[in-house]
Amino acid sequence: MSAQNNRQSFLGKSLDDVLENCLIGIVGLGGGGSQIVQQLAHIGFKRFVLYDYDHIEDTNLNRLVGATKLDVELGLSKMMIAIRLIRGLQPDALITPVDKRWQEEPEYLKSCDIIFGCLDGYKNRSELKALARRSLIPYIDIGMDVRKVEDEPPRMSGQVIASIPGFPCMRCYGFLNETVLAEETMAYGAVGIRPQVIWPNGVLASTAVSIAINLLMNWTEKCDDQTLYYEYDGNKGTIKPHLKCEMHWQSCEHYKLENVGDIRL
Repeated sequence: MSAQNNRQSFLGKSLDDVLENCLIGIVGLGGGGSQIVQQLAHIGFKRFVLYDYDHIEDTNLNRLVGATKLDVELGLSKMMIAIRLIRGLQPDALITPVDKRWQEEPEYLKSCDIIFGCLDGYKNRSELKALARRSLIPYIDIGMDVRKVEDEPPRMSGQVIASIPGFPCMRCYGFLNETVLAEETMAYGAVGIRPQVIWPNGVLASTAVSIAINLLMNWTEKCDDQTLYYEYDGNKGTIKPHLKCEMHWQSCEHYKLENVGDIRL
């Protein structure tokens, strides 16, 4: 048995099959998405559907994993940087790149086994979560924010939410509601619109990947009990289950299993 298999054997005997055949969707390849791409490629996943239409700028270099100064000079797309990162670790990976907004061509997502959302904005999240729910696909969302309050240090916070068919969704938890959707266009404070930096993105991405690995492998043998909603406090340096995790065993009132289930492509 190879050293790599020895190192990863704790995840289970079916690991090689999962790494070869599991189709991972990642929507958004910026600060958070690039971290997830890197981690999944290091783990050994071979099949990806990637969505991003943006190109790198100098201001991205403080958080975009795999990006270089030369990439900025060449005007490379974030997609190209993500593909390069994956192929540097998994040369034979099968990658479906979609360099447009995911809403313009969502069909590829319906074949995924898990979807990661690394998006700005509540409406964008709400629509992607709805697609995943209707297609009965686990969806894991990450996001963070830094806000400046007068006479106080900046407040850094974030969340990781796994929206699993049959379990509470992001609306059930109250993260998505009509108020936040209506206030989408409001300014997010003096520190900028949804600013991201490298270290909190790493914390959130690692947490999201850990949830996905347990969903796929159940290596803890307690997959059904794992936390699906984490809150991150960057000022305290903590990430912990959200108080609303007590809803874990409640069924989703917005996407009842008998009423959802698009045909998988």
